[in-house]
Amino acid sequence: MLVDTANLVSITEANQNFSRIARMVDERGSVVIMRNNVPQYVLIDFHQLQQDETFDDVDVATLGGRLIADHRHAFEVLAQ
Repeated sequence: MLVDTANLVSITEANQNFSRIARMVDERGSVVIMRNNVPQYVLIDFHQLQQDETFDDVDVATLGGRLIADHRHAFEVLAQ
């Protein structure tokens, strides 16, 4: 994940000015909250979260099987 430095805020600032941080999320899509100068939390819009695609175990197994089938020769060479 690439982080725009304009989207970094301290945890103190987020605590004291949450409505301003929420407006930043509305404008920029996300905000990274720093704790002790280290990225600790990401605040994103709920609708953006819903749009992110998630896979359940069956989908991951299906995708894994497809990757192995598509690249079987490369896997066989690597196994030697």
